[in-house]
Amino acid sequence: MELQINYVAVLVAAFANFIFSALWYTPLFGKAWAKELGITASGPPPAAAFAKALIVGFVGQFLMAYVFAHNNMAWSFVPGMAEMPVAGKIISAAVFTWLGFYVPADLDRVMWEGKSWKLFAINTGYHLGITLIGATILILMM
Repeated sequence: MELQINYVAVLVAAFANFIFSALWYTPLFGKAWAKELGITASGPPPAAAFAKALIVGFVGQFLMAYVFAHNNMAWSFVPGMAEMPVAGKIISAAVFTWLGFYVPADLDRVMWEGKSWKLFAINTGYHLGITLIGATILILMM
């Protein structure tokens, strides 16, 4: 069996998560996030550094969406998945990916790197958000 990946869906999911990232870490939780990391901004970063961060950020979102699309398609071959309601597929894909991959890494940052639980909540909330957005777009467009 061949996995049929909708690359338009991957790009849409990557772009949506890129926008969500900008909202999450700027107006929504940007100040609290920076405070928890000890970052003090005296102004916007230099244009070249900002452009580089945007490009690398989008590449990261694209890779996440691409791998997530493969993961979701692989699960489509499991008996009974076709009968699962769309909302169930979205929630299952997002929550299991978040619990299995993001939460452990976010917990490690608290336990091993000494990061705060507040930073954990900001980052893991973001990770849940991107998996929900990605799963919704990928499953609806696949």
